[in-house]
Amino acid sequence: MTGAAPGSPAGPGSPFARFGLPGAPGGEEFWATAAPLSVPSGDGGWVALFRWRGGPAVVEFESWSEPVPLVRWRDTDCWYAEVRMPPRLRVTYRFRTGDGSYADPLNPVGAGGERSIAATPDAPPQPHWPAVGADDVLPLPRTRVRWTGGRLGGRRTVRVHPVAGGGPVVLLLDGDDWLHLHPAVTAFDAAAAAGGMPPVTLVFVPARDRAAEFGCRPELWEAVRDELLPLVAATGVPADPGRLVVAGQSLGGLSAVYAALEFPELVSRVACQSGSFWWTPEAAGLPDPLGGPVGGAIAARLRERPAPAGLRIAFDLGEHETRMRPHCELVESLAGKAGATVRSSRSASDHDRAGWRQALLRDVAWALA
Repeated sequence: MTGAAPGSPAGPGSPFARFGLPGAPGGEEFWATAAPLSVPSGDGGWVALFRWRGGPAVVEFESWSEPVPLVRWRDTDCWYAEVRMPPRLRVTYRFRTGDGSYADPLNPVGAGGERSIAATPDAPPQPHWPAVGADDVLPLPRTRVRWTGGRLGGRRTVRVHPVAGGGPVVLLLDGDDWLHLHPAVTAFDAAAAAGGMPPVTLVFVPARDRAAEFGCRPELWEAVRDELLPLVAATGVPADPGRLVVAGQSLGGLSAVYAALEFPELVSRVACQSGSFWWTPEAAGLPDPLGGPVGGAIAARLRERPAPAGLRIAFDLGEHETRMRPHCELVESLAGKAGATVRSSRSASDHDRAGWRQALLRDVAWALA
């Protein structure tokens, strides 16, 4: 349940008193306090306070909630919303105004220049992922390859980063998100330094057309096998494609599991977060793509024949993804029955990369165990 509380005072003097904010609403001391702030809602969840300085704005959330309009506090430049949040939630959000979208200037935890990350106080920590502000520039791997033409057409820049000296190849689908929104280079390096990640070689694979490339089609994986991996080998970065992990989220997770089932000589280890297992060839054209056969094309494939020998799949799903749950749970069950070694977990999120990222580290390490 979400929504903005009425603008009437929630405590003595202002609606901000119960959040412990110092100073007069709209004053400099008031704006010096980081955001968002949360207090218990009384029903096991939380009430989070979002503040925006300036004019009218709406706070928009990634997948989890409808947008929530902010209300103005009296004649100040403070606009705010009290938003009810469930237990254990980490969510990406941004402010939308009449002239654009913005990260929260009061929040030191960002995801790119236009997004911030909020977490309820009971959300589990995400060690190894540093707080990144909206103006911070994330480190980019020095090694890059130009992937041009071939089966997929177009031109892409693929970055390659050896972690702890390099090792098994880890293909990160939607690689640009892991480069520019979430600091995967820093997180993998930190996890390896702490002993939670073996040496690996990260390959950040950008997508040009996710819907076309990440459906259950062979072209992407033929191109990875015949074009991309030879380019990576030619960089001279230590890399072992014989122990390949594919990590993907949403449609990327669907594609990773498809590759493991149809290209077993290439992919035998998968880290899949919230795979789009509702997918069928017809689903994209339906008014409700998630309303088709439970488990979609992947479930149908798993019913037909056993999983390839040696297949390891780590599945993760956001705790608050109610509509994805039946699709993902069925595929998890069928994969185990088909002979794959399966690990299933749940993250404190909805359909949101901010909630999946700790599972990414954990599950890549598990896939290589």
